Amino acid sequence: MKQRIMEAMQRFSKAMFIPVLILPIAGILIALGNVFTNQRLLEVIPFLDNPVTTGFGSILSGSLVSILSNLGLIFAVGITVGLAKKEKSVAGFTALLGYLVFVNAMNKFMELSGLLVEAESLQGTGQTLVLGVQILDMGVFLGIILGIVTAYIHNKFIDTEFNGAFQIYGGSRFVFIVLIPVAVLMAVFLTYVWPVFQSGINSLGTLIQHSGNFGVFLYGALERLLIPTGLHHLVYTPFLYTSLGGVEEVGGQVLEGARNIYYAEIADPEVARLSKSVIWDARGIAKMFGLIGACLAMYHTAKPENKVKVKAILIPAAFTSFIAGVTEPIEFSFMFVAPLLFVVHAALSGFSMVVLNILDVRAIGPNGMIDFLLYNLPLGFEKTSWPMYILVGIIFFVIYYVVFRFLIKKFNFKTVGREEQGKETKLYSKQEYKAKKSKGKDNTNTANSDVASIIVDALGGAENIDTVTNCYTRLRLTLHQPNLVDEQTLKTKTGASGVIMKDKNVQVVYGLQVTTVRKAVDRYLGRGQTE
Repeated sequence: MKQRIMEAMQRFSKAMFIPVLILPIAGILIALGNVFTNQRLLEVIPFLDNPVTTGFGSILSGSLVSILSNLGLIFAVGITVGLAKKEKSVAGFTALLGYLVFVNAMNKFMELSGLLVEAESLQGTGQTLVLGVQILDMGVFLGIILGIVTAYIHNKFIDTEFNGAFQIYGGSRFVFIVLIPVAVLMAVFLTYVWPVFQSGINSLGTLIQHSGNFGVFLYGALERLLIPTGLHHLVYTPFLYTSLGGVEEVGGQVLEGARNIYYAEIADPEVARLSKSVIWDARGIAKMFGLIGACLAMYHTAKPENKVKVKAILIPAAFTSFIAGVTEPIEFSFMFVAPLLFVVHAALSGFSMVVLNILDVRAIGPNGMIDFLLYNLPLGFEKTSWPMYILVGIIFFVIYYVVFRFLIKKFNFKTVGREEQGKETKLYSKQEYKAKKSKGKDNTNTANSDVASIIVDALGGAENIDTVTNCYTRLRLTLHQPNLVDEQTLKTKTGASGVIMKDKNVQVVYGLQVTTVRKAVDRYLGRGQTE
Protein backbone atom coordinates (compact mmCIF):
# COMPACT_ATOMS: atom_id res chain seq x y z
CA MET A 1 0.00 0.00 0.00
CA LYS A 2 2.79 2.41 0.92
CA GLN A 3 4.53 1.73 -2.39
CA ARG A 4 1.35 2.30 -4.38
CA ILE A 5 0.65 5.56 -2.57
CA MET A 6 4.18 6.78 -3.25
CA GLU A 7 3.91 5.82 -6.92
CA ALA A 8 0.60 7.67 -7.20
CA MET A 9 2.13 10.77 -5.61
CA GLN A 10 5.08 10.56 -7.98
CA ARG A 11 2.77 10.37 -11.00
CA PHE A 12 0.71 13.27 -9.72
CA SER A 13 3.83 15.34 -9.05
CA LYS A 14 5.00 14.74 -12.62
CA ALA A 15 1.60 15.69 -14.02
CA MET A 16 1.59 18.97 -12.08
CA PHE A 17 4.56 20.15 -14.13
CA ILE A 18 2.53 20.70 -17.28
CA PRO A 19 0.41 23.56 -15.89
CA VAL A 20 2.89 24.79 -13.28
CA LEU A 21 5.80 25.36 -15.67
CA ILE A 22 3.62 27.44 -18.00
CA LEU A 23 2.65 29.93 -15.28
CA PRO A 24 6.12 31.47 -14.74
CA ILE A 25 6.20 32.29 -18.46
CA ALA A 26 2.93 34.17 -18.06
CA GLY A 27 4.38 35.93 -15.03
CA ILE A 28 7.51 37.03 -16.86
CA LEU A 29 5.47 38.43 -19.75
CA ILE A 30 3.17 40.24 -17.32
CA ALA A 31 6.26 41.81 -15.77
CA LEU A 32 7.54 42.70 -19.24
CA GLY A 33 4.23 44.38 -20.05
CA ASN A 34 4.52 46.28 -16.80
CA VAL A 35 7.92 47.60 -17.93
CA PHE A 36 6.28 49.39 -20.86
CA THR A 37 3.56 50.96 -18.71
CA ASN A 38 5.55 51.85 -15.59
CA GLN A 39 5.42 55.64 -15.20
CA ARG A 40 8.66 55.88 -13.24
CA LEU A 41 10.53 53.91 -15.89
CA LEU A 42 8.97 56.00 -18.67
CA GLU A 43 10.33 59.14 -17.02
CA VAL A 44 13.83 57.63 -17.07
CA ILE A 45 13.50 56.31 -20.65
CA PRO A 46 11.30 58.90 -22.41
CA PHE A 47 11.36 57.27 -25.86
CA LEU A 48 9.26 54.38 -24.44
CA ASP A 49 6.50 56.83 -23.56
CA ASN A 50 4.48 56.54 -26.77
CA PRO A 51 1.11 54.97 -27.66
CA VAL A 52 2.69 51.99 -29.43
CA THR A 53 4.87 50.69 -26.59
CA THR A 54 2.51 51.59 -23.75
CA GLY A 55 -0.40 50.10 -25.67
CA PHE A 56 1.59 46.92 -26.30
CA GLY A 57 2.44 46.70 -22.60
CA SER A 58 -1.18 47.17 -21.55
CA ILE A 59 -2.40 44.50 -23.98
CA LEU A 60 0.35 42.06 -22.95
CA SER A 61 -0.29 42.39 -19.21
CA GLY A 62 -4.07 42.52 -19.50
CA SER A 63 -4.33 39.47 -21.72
CA LEU A 64 -2.06 37.28 -19.60
CA VAL A 65 -3.61 38.21 -16.26
CA SER A 66 -6.71 36.41 -17.55
CA ILE A 67 -4.75 33.16 -17.25
CA LEU A 68 -4.66 33.65 -13.48
CA SER A 69 -8.47 33.81 -13.35
CA ASN A 70 -8.84 30.51 -15.22
CA LEU A 71 -6.35 28.30 -13.39
CA GLY A 72 -9.01 25.66 -12.79
CA LEU A 73 -9.33 25.00 -16.52
CA ILE A 74 -5.56 25.12 -17.06
CA PHE A 75 -4.91 22.59 -14.29
CA ALA A 76 -7.78 20.32 -15.41
CA VAL A 77 -6.35 20.00 -18.91
CA GLY A 78 -2.70 19.95 -17.84
CA ILE A 79 -3.06 17.29 -15.16
CA THR A 80 -5.20 15.10 -17.42
CA VAL A 81 -2.55 15.26 -20.14
CA GLY A 82 0.16 14.48 -17.60
CA LEU A 83 -1.63 11.47 -16.10
CA ALA A 84 -2.94 10.02 -19.37
CA LYS A 85 -0.99 6.95 -20.43
CA LYS A 86 -1.83 7.23 -24.13
CA GLU A 87 -3.57 9.58 -26.56
CA LYS A 88 -2.68 12.55 -24.39
CA SER A 89 -4.03 15.17 -26.77
CA VAL A 90 -7.42 13.46 -26.83
CA ALA A 91 -7.34 13.26 -23.04
CA GLY A 92 -6.73 17.01 -22.80
CA PHE A 93 -9.65 17.74 -25.13
CA THR A 94 -11.89 15.46 -23.06
CA ALA A 95 -10.84 17.30 -19.92
CA LEU A 96 -11.91 20.59 -21.49
CA LEU A 97 -15.33 19.13 -22.31
CA GLY A 98 -15.66 17.67 -18.83
CA TYR A 99 -14.78 21.02 -17.28
CA LEU A 100 -17.54 22.76 -19.26
CA VAL A 101 -20.06 20.06 -18.29
CA PHE A 102 -19.12 20.30 -14.60
CA VAL A 103 -19.29 24.09 -14.42
CA ASN A 104 -22.69 24.35 -16.07
CA ALA A 105 -24.09 21.35 -14.19
CA MET A 106 -23.13 22.92 -10.84
CA ASN A 107 -24.61 26.28 -11.86
CA LYS A 108 -27.90 24.71 -12.95
CA PHE A 109 -28.17 22.55 -9.80
CA MET A 110 -27.44 25.52 -7.53
CA GLU A 111 -30.03 27.56 -9.42
CA LEU A 112 -32.68 24.85 -9.01
CA SER A 113 -31.78 24.48 -5.33
CA GLY A 114 -31.90 28.22 -4.67
CA LEU A 115 -28.26 28.29 -3.62
CA LEU A 116 -27.00 30.96 -6.01
CA VAL A 117 -26.12 34.22 -4.30
CA GLU A 118 -27.53 37.40 -5.82
CA ALA A 119 -25.06 40.20 -5.15
CA GLU A 120 -23.19 42.91 -7.03
CA SER A 121 -19.92 41.49 -5.74
CA LEU A 122 -19.39 37.81 -5.05
CA GLN A 123 -16.34 38.46 -2.87
CA GLY A 124 -16.73 36.73 0.48
CA THR A 125 -19.78 34.71 -0.60
CA GLY A 126 -17.87 31.54 -1.44
CA GLN A 127 -19.07 31.78 -5.04
CA THR A 128 -17.43 33.16 -8.16
CA LEU A 129 -17.73 33.40 -11.93
CA VAL A 130 -15.95 30.71 -13.91
CA LEU A 131 -16.02 31.30 -17.66
CA GLY A 132 -18.94 33.64 -16.99
CA VAL A 133 -20.89 31.00 -15.03
CA GLN A 134 -21.60 31.42 -11.30
CA ILE A 135 -20.57 28.40 -9.20
CA LEU A 136 -18.82 27.65 -5.93
CA ASP A 137 -15.35 29.17 -5.72
CA MET A 138 -13.16 26.04 -5.83
CA GLY A 139 -10.20 27.77 -7.46
CA VAL A 140 -7.40 25.57 -8.71
CA PHE A 141 -8.73 22.61 -6.71
CA LEU A 142 -11.55 22.24 -9.23
CA GLY A 143 -9.00 21.71 -11.99
CA ILE A 144 -6.95 19.29 -9.89
CA ILE A 145 -9.98 17.15 -8.97
CA LEU A 146 -11.38 17.08 -12.51
CA GLY A 147 -7.93 16.41 -13.96
CA ILE A 148 -7.43 13.34 -11.78
CA VAL A 149 -10.95 11.99 -12.40
CA THR A 150 -10.80 12.57 -16.17
CA ALA A 151 -7.37 10.93 -16.44
CA TYR A 152 -8.59 7.89 -14.49
CA ILE A 153 -11.64 7.46 -16.73
CA HIS A 154 -9.54 8.05 -19.85
CA ASN A 155 -6.94 5.42 -18.89
CA LYS A 156 -9.62 2.90 -17.95
CA PHE A 157 -11.90 3.20 -21.00
CA ILE A 158 -9.77 4.58 -23.86
CA ASP A 159 -9.30 1.08 -25.32
CA THR A 160 -12.99 0.17 -25.12
CA GLU A 161 -14.36 -0.78 -28.54
CA PHE A 162 -17.79 -1.87 -29.79
CA ASN A 163 -19.00 -3.81 -32.81
CA GLY A 164 -21.59 -3.01 -35.38
CA ALA A 165 -23.60 0.22 -35.22
CA PHE A 166 -22.11 1.15 -31.86
CA GLN A 167 -18.54 1.05 -33.14
CA ILE A 168 -18.37 4.86 -33.49
CA TYR A 169 -19.00 5.22 -29.75
CA GLY A 170 -15.81 3.43 -28.71
CA GLY A 171 -12.46 4.82 -27.63
CA SER A 172 -12.31 8.52 -26.75
CA ARG A 173 -16.05 8.98 -27.41
CA PHE A 174 -16.89 6.32 -24.83
CA VAL A 175 -14.57 8.08 -22.37
CA PHE A 176 -16.61 11.27 -22.77
CA ILE A 177 -19.88 9.32 -22.48
CA VAL A 178 -18.73 7.92 -19.12
CA LEU A 179 -17.36 11.30 -18.01
CA ILE A 180 -20.66 13.17 -18.50
CA PRO A 181 -22.68 11.50 -15.68
CA VAL A 182 -19.58 11.43 -13.46
CA ALA A 183 -19.06 15.20 -13.91
CA VAL A 184 -22.75 15.92 -13.26
CA LEU A 185 -22.83 13.78 -10.10
CA MET A 186 -19.57 15.37 -8.92
CA ALA A 187 -21.11 18.82 -9.42
CA VAL A 188 -24.09 17.88 -7.24
CA PHE A 189 -21.92 16.18 -4.62
CA LEU A 190 -19.39 19.00 -4.34
CA THR A 191 -22.11 21.61 -4.07
CA TYR A 192 -22.74 20.29 -0.56
CA VAL A 193 -19.32 18.91 0.32
CA TRP A 194 -16.96 21.60 -0.96
CA PRO A 195 -17.94 24.28 1.62
CA VAL A 196 -16.73 21.88 4.33
CA PHE A 197 -13.39 21.38 2.57
CA GLN A 198 -13.08 25.11 1.96
CA SER A 199 -13.60 25.75 5.65
CA GLY A 200 -10.78 23.32 6.43
CA ILE A 201 -8.48 24.99 3.88
CA ASN A 202 -9.23 28.40 5.35
CA SER A 203 -8.50 27.07 8.84
CA LEU A 204 -5.17 25.70 7.64
CA GLY A 205 -4.31 29.07 6.11
CA THR A 206 -5.22 30.76 9.39
CA LEU A 207 -3.04 28.28 11.30
CA ILE A 208 -0.09 29.09 9.06
CA GLN A 209 -0.70 32.79 9.53
CA HIS A 210 -0.78 32.36 13.28
CA SER A 211 2.38 30.25 13.12
CA GLY A 212 4.15 33.34 11.86
CA ASN A 213 7.81 32.90 11.09
CA PHE A 214 7.81 29.25 12.14
CA GLY A 215 5.30 28.47 9.38
CA VAL A 216 7.43 30.36 6.86
CA PHE A 217 10.55 28.48 7.99
CA LEU A 218 8.81 25.11 7.83
CA TYR A 219 7.58 25.83 4.31
CA GLY A 220 11.03 26.88 3.09
CA ALA A 221 12.83 23.94 4.69
CA LEU A 222 10.35 21.30 3.50
CA GLU A 223 10.40 22.68 -0.04
CA ARG A 224 14.12 21.86 -0.19
CA LEU A 225 14.13 18.66 1.90
CA LEU A 226 11.64 16.95 -0.41
CA ILE A 227 13.77 17.50 -3.53
CA PRO A 228 15.25 13.93 -3.39
CA THR A 229 11.73 12.50 -3.59
CA GLY A 230 10.59 14.83 -6.37
CA LEU A 231 7.56 15.76 -4.26
CA HIS A 232 8.66 19.28 -3.34
CA HIS A 233 6.24 20.64 -5.95
CA LEU A 234 3.38 19.37 -3.80
CA VAL A 235 4.60 21.65 -1.00
CA TYR A 236 4.86 24.97 -2.80
CA THR A 237 2.18 24.63 -5.50
CA PRO A 238 -0.82 24.96 -3.11
CA PHE A 239 0.67 28.08 -1.53
CA LEU A 240 1.50 29.70 -4.85
CA TYR A 241 -1.80 28.99 -6.60
CA THR A 242 -4.52 28.41 -3.96
CA SER A 243 -6.08 30.26 -1.02
CA LEU A 244 -3.42 28.79 1.30
CA GLY A 245 -1.07 31.44 -0.07
CA GLY A 246 -3.48 34.32 0.56
CA VAL A 247 -6.56 35.93 -0.99
CA GLU A 248 -6.55 39.47 -2.40
CA GLU A 249 -8.75 41.63 -4.62
CA VAL A 250 -6.73 43.20 -7.44
CA GLY A 251 -8.37 45.32 -10.13
CA GLY A 252 -11.81 44.09 -9.19
CA GLN A 253 -10.78 40.42 -9.36
CA VAL A 254 -10.40 38.15 -6.32
CA LEU A 255 -7.23 36.12 -6.68
CA GLU A 256 -5.84 33.26 -4.64
CA GLY A 257 -2.24 32.22 -4.10
CA ALA A 258 0.95 34.18 -3.51
CA ARG A 259 2.23 33.94 -7.08
CA ASN A 260 -1.11 34.80 -8.69
CA ILE A 261 -1.54 37.84 -6.46
CA TYR A 262 1.97 39.03 -7.25
CA TYR A 263 1.55 38.64 -11.00
CA ALA A 264 -1.71 40.61 -10.95
CA GLU A 265 -0.39 43.36 -8.68
CA ILE A 266 2.71 44.08 -10.74
CA ALA A 267 0.43 44.57 -13.75
CA ASP A 268 -1.90 46.98 -11.91
CA PRO A 269 -0.45 50.52 -11.77
CA GLU A 270 -3.03 51.49 -9.13
CA VAL A 271 -1.56 49.13 -6.53
CA ALA A 272 0.60 51.28 -4.28
CA ARG A 273 2.14 48.48 -2.22
CA LEU A 274 2.34 44.78 -2.91
CA SER A 275 0.34 42.71 -0.43
CA LYS A 276 2.03 40.35 1.94
CA SER A 277 0.71 36.84 1.32
CA VAL A 278 0.85 34.11 3.94
CA ILE A 279 3.77 32.41 2.21
CA TRP A 280 5.94 34.45 -0.11
CA ASP A 281 7.99 32.97 -2.91
CA ALA A 282 11.40 34.03 -1.64
CA ARG A 283 13.31 30.92 -2.67
CA GLY A 284 15.60 33.00 -4.83
CA ILE A 285 17.87 33.82 -1.88
CA ALA A 286 19.16 30.24 -1.74
CA LYS A 287 19.24 29.93 -5.53
CA MET A 288 20.87 33.24 -6.42
CA PHE A 289 23.19 33.72 -3.46
CA GLY A 290 23.34 30.85 -0.96
CA LEU A 291 24.35 28.02 -3.25
CA ILE A 292 26.92 30.25 -4.94
CA GLY A 293 28.57 30.57 -1.54
CA ALA A 294 28.37 26.79 -1.17
CA CYS A 295 30.12 26.38 -4.53
CA LEU A 296 32.90 28.73 -3.46
CA ALA A 297 33.32 26.74 -0.24
CA MET A 298 33.57 23.47 -2.17
CA TYR A 299 36.14 25.02 -4.49
CA HIS A 300 38.31 26.33 -1.65
CA THR A 301 38.19 22.99 0.20
CA ALA A 302 38.98 20.89 -2.89
CA LYS A 303 42.36 19.21 -3.21
CA PRO A 304 44.89 21.49 -4.97
CA GLU A 305 45.40 19.05 -7.83
CA ASN A 306 41.65 18.96 -8.50
CA LYS A 307 40.87 22.67 -8.44
CA VAL A 308 41.02 23.15 -12.21
CA LYS A 309 38.49 20.35 -12.68
CA VAL A 310 36.32 21.64 -9.83
CA LYS A 311 36.30 25.14 -11.31
CA ALA A 312 35.17 23.79 -14.69
CA ILE A 313 32.39 21.84 -12.97
CA LEU A 314 31.10 24.37 -10.45
CA ILE A 315 31.19 27.60 -12.47
CA PRO A 316 28.54 26.50 -15.03
CA ALA A 317 26.41 25.03 -12.23
CA ALA A 318 26.64 28.21 -10.15
CA PHE A 319 25.91 30.40 -13.18
CA THR A 320 22.81 28.34 -14.04
CA SER A 321 21.57 28.56 -10.46
CA PHE A 322 22.14 32.32 -10.33
CA ILE A 323 20.63 33.16 -13.72
CA ALA A 324 17.89 30.54 -14.17
CA GLY A 325 17.30 29.26 -10.63
CA VAL A 326 18.14 25.62 -11.47
CA THR A 327 19.76 24.34 -8.28
CA GLU A 328 19.75 20.57 -8.64
CA PRO A 329 23.21 20.16 -10.26
CA ILE A 330 24.73 21.85 -7.20
CA GLU A 331 22.49 20.17 -4.64
CA PHE A 332 23.16 16.72 -6.08
CA SER A 333 26.89 17.30 -5.77
CA PHE A 334 26.61 17.06 -1.98
CA MET A 335 23.15 15.62 -1.30
CA PHE A 336 24.31 11.99 -1.07
CA VAL A 337 28.00 12.32 -0.17
CA ALA A 338 27.20 14.76 2.68
CA PRO A 339 23.51 14.60 3.70
CA LEU A 340 24.21 16.93 6.63
CA LEU A 341 25.07 19.71 4.16
CA PHE A 342 21.73 19.20 2.44
CA VAL A 343 19.85 19.43 5.74
CA VAL A 344 21.77 22.62 6.59
CA HIS A 345 20.97 23.98 3.12
CA ALA A 346 17.24 23.32 3.66
CA ALA A 347 17.34 25.02 7.06
CA LEU A 348 19.16 28.06 5.68
CA SER A 349 16.69 28.29 2.81
CA GLY A 350 13.81 28.41 5.29
CA PHE A 351 15.68 30.88 7.49
CA SER A 352 16.26 33.21 4.52
CA MET A 353 12.49 33.40 3.99
CA VAL A 354 12.01 34.22 7.66
CA VAL A 355 14.51 37.08 7.42
CA LEU A 356 12.72 38.56 4.41
CA ASN A 357 9.41 38.17 6.23
CA ILE A 358 10.75 40.01 9.30
CA LEU A 359 12.17 42.80 7.13
CA ASP A 360 8.86 43.09 5.22
CA VAL A 361 10.57 42.56 1.86
CA ARG A 362 8.18 41.77 -0.98
CA ALA A 363 10.68 41.23 -3.80
CA ILE A 364 10.94 37.76 -5.31
CA GLY A 365 13.42 35.83 -7.39
CA PRO A 366 11.68 32.50 -8.06
CA ASN A 367 13.77 31.51 -11.08
CA GLY A 368 17.02 33.37 -10.71
CA MET A 369 18.32 36.81 -11.59
CA ILE A 370 16.43 37.14 -14.88
CA ASP A 371 13.10 36.81 -13.08
CA PHE A 372 14.32 39.06 -10.29
CA LEU A 373 15.14 41.91 -12.67
CA LEU A 374 11.90 41.64 -14.63
CA TYR A 375 9.63 41.34 -11.62
CA ASN A 376 11.13 43.84 -9.21
CA LEU A 377 13.13 46.64 -10.80
CA PRO A 378 10.25 48.24 -12.75
CA LEU A 379 8.18 48.44 -9.55
CA GLY A 380 10.69 50.52 -7.67
CA PHE A 381 11.98 50.32 -4.11
CA GLU A 382 8.71 51.36 -2.45
CA LYS A 383 6.71 48.37 -3.68
CA THR A 384 9.27 45.60 -3.32
CA SER A 385 12.24 46.76 -1.17
CA TRP A 386 14.43 44.92 -3.69
CA PRO A 387 17.74 46.50 -2.52
CA MET A 388 17.14 44.91 0.90
CA TYR A 389 16.55 41.58 -0.86
CA ILE A 390 20.00 41.83 -2.48
CA LEU A 391 21.59 42.79 0.85
CA VAL A 392 20.02 39.77 2.55
CA GLY A 393 21.23 37.63 -0.36
CA ILE A 394 24.82 38.82 0.07
CA ILE A 395 24.65 38.06 3.78
CA PHE A 396 23.41 34.54 3.07
CA PHE A 397 26.16 34.10 0.47
CA VAL A 398 28.66 34.66 3.31
CA ILE A 399 26.72 32.43 5.74
CA TYR A 400 26.57 29.56 3.24
CA TYR A 401 30.27 29.91 2.48
CA VAL A 402 31.36 29.94 6.12
CA VAL A 403 29.04 27.13 7.25
CA PHE A 404 29.75 24.86 4.27
CA ARG A 405 33.51 25.39 4.46
CA PHE A 406 33.54 24.65 8.20
CA LEU A 407 31.41 21.50 7.92
CA ILE A 408 33.28 20.14 4.89
CA LYS A 409 36.62 20.43 6.68
CA LYS A 410 35.28 19.41 10.10
CA PHE A 411 33.71 16.15 8.89
CA ASN A 412 35.98 15.63 5.87
CA PHE A 413 33.03 15.41 3.50
CA LYS A 414 33.95 14.07 0.05
CA THR A 415 32.47 16.93 -1.92
CA VAL A 416 33.56 17.86 -5.45
CA GLY A 417 37.34 17.74 -5.67
CA ARG A 418 37.80 15.89 -2.35
CA GLU A 419 36.94 12.40 -3.61
CA GLU A 420 39.01 9.36 -2.79
CA GLN A 421 41.17 7.81 -5.48
CA GLY A 422 39.06 6.17 -8.15
CA LYS A 423 35.81 7.80 -7.08
CA GLU A 424 34.21 10.87 -8.57
CA THR A 425 31.37 13.18 -7.68
CA LYS A 426 30.32 14.55 -11.03
CA LEU A 427 28.33 17.51 -12.25
CA TYR A 428 27.57 18.35 -15.85
CA SER A 429 30.87 19.96 -16.84
CA LYS A 430 31.59 22.90 -19.13
CA GLN A 431 33.62 20.73 -21.48
CA GLU A 432 30.74 18.31 -21.97
CA TYR A 433 28.35 21.18 -22.52
CA LYS A 434 30.63 22.72 -25.16
CA ALA A 435 31.16 19.36 -26.82
CA LYS A 436 27.44 18.87 -27.26
CA LYS A 437 26.88 22.43 -28.44
CA SER A 438 29.73 22.23 -30.94
CA LYS A 439 28.02 19.48 -32.91
CA GLY A 440 26.25 20.92 -35.92
CA LYS A 441 22.56 20.67 -36.58
CA ASP A 442 23.14 17.90 -39.14
CA ASN A 443 24.70 15.72 -36.46
CA THR A 444 22.28 16.58 -33.65
CA ASN A 445 19.82 13.74 -34.16
CA THR A 446 22.63 11.19 -34.53
CA ALA A 447 24.38 12.44 -31.39
CA ASN A 448 21.14 12.46 -29.42
CA SER A 449 20.34 8.97 -30.66
CA ASP A 450 23.72 7.72 -29.46
CA VAL A 451 23.16 9.23 -26.02
CA ALA A 452 19.61 7.88 -25.93
CA SER A 453 20.83 4.35 -26.67
CA ILE A 454 23.28 4.57 -23.77
CA ILE A 455 20.56 5.91 -21.47
CA VAL A 456 18.11 3.16 -22.43
CA ASP A 457 20.74 0.44 -21.98
CA ALA A 458 21.72 1.91 -18.59
CA LEU A 459 18.07 1.79 -17.56
CA GLY A 460 17.87 -1.94 -18.22
CA GLY A 461 16.79 -1.87 -21.85
CA ALA A 462 13.67 -0.75 -23.68
CA GLU A 463 11.57 -3.59 -22.31
CA ASN A 464 12.34 -2.44 -18.76
CA ILE A 465 10.93 1.06 -19.34
CA ASP A 466 7.22 1.53 -18.65
CA THR A 467 6.75 5.32 -18.84
CA VAL A 468 8.98 8.28 -19.72
CA THR A 469 8.24 11.88 -18.75
CA ASN A 470 10.27 14.87 -17.67
CA CYS A 471 10.02 17.93 -15.45
CA TYR A 472 12.11 21.09 -15.49
CA THR A 473 15.41 19.33 -14.83
CA ARG A 474 14.76 15.59 -14.46
CA LEU A 475 14.03 12.64 -16.71
CA ARG A 476 11.31 10.77 -14.81
CA LEU A 477 10.70 7.10 -15.54
CA THR A 478 8.73 4.15 -14.27
CA LEU A 479 10.72 0.91 -14.60
CA HIS A 480 9.65 -2.71 -14.24
CA GLN A 481 12.95 -3.68 -12.57
CA PRO A 482 14.75 -0.65 -11.05
CA ASN A 483 17.59 -2.89 -9.85
CA LEU A 484 18.83 -3.05 -13.46
CA VAL A 485 19.75 0.66 -13.52
CA ASP A 486 23.45 1.35 -14.13
CA GLU A 487 23.86 4.60 -12.20
CA GLN A 488 27.56 4.95 -12.94
CA THR A 489 27.01 4.81 -16.71
CA LEU A 490 24.25 7.41 -16.53
CA LYS A 491 26.57 9.78 -14.70
CA THR A 492 29.81 9.22 -16.58
CA LYS A 493 28.55 8.69 -20.15
CA THR A 494 25.30 10.66 -20.44
CA GLY A 495 26.01 13.74 -18.30
CA ALA A 496 23.54 12.97 -15.49
CA SER A 497 24.09 14.95 -12.30
CA GLY A 498 22.32 12.45 -10.10
CA VAL A 499 20.03 9.42 -10.04
CA ILE A 500 17.18 8.95 -7.57
CA MET A 501 15.37 5.62 -7.20
CA LYS A 502 12.21 5.13 -5.16
CA ASP A 503 10.54 1.78 -5.71
CA LYS A 504 9.76 1.65 -9.45
CA ASN A 505 10.13 5.42 -9.94
CA VAL A 506 13.53 6.57 -11.22
CA GLN A 507 14.60 10.18 -11.73
CA VAL A 508 17.74 11.09 -13.67
CA VAL A 509 18.87 14.71 -13.29
CA TYR A 510 20.07 16.33 -16.54
CA GLY A 511 19.41 20.01 -15.90
CA LEU A 512 18.02 22.40 -18.50
CA GLN A 513 18.74 20.07 -21.43
CA VAL A 514 16.35 17.41 -20.07
CA THR A 515 13.69 18.15 -22.70
CA THR A 516 16.15 17.33 -25.49
CA VAL A 517 17.15 14.15 -23.66
CA ARG A 518 13.51 13.15 -23.21
CA LYS A 519 12.74 13.63 -26.93
CA ALA A 520 15.80 11.63 -27.91
CA VAL A 521 14.80 8.75 -25.62
CA ASP A 522 11.23 8.84 -26.97
CA ARG A 523 12.52 8.70 -30.55
CA TYR A 524 14.86 5.84 -29.72
CA LEU A 525 12.04 3.88 -28.09
CA GLY A 526 9.73 4.63 -31.00
CA ARG A 527 7.23 6.35 -28.76
CA GLY A 528 5.22 9.31 -30.01
CA GLN A 529 3.13 11.95 -28.27
CA THR A 530 0.20 9.55 -27.94
CA GLU A 531 2.18 7.38 -25.57
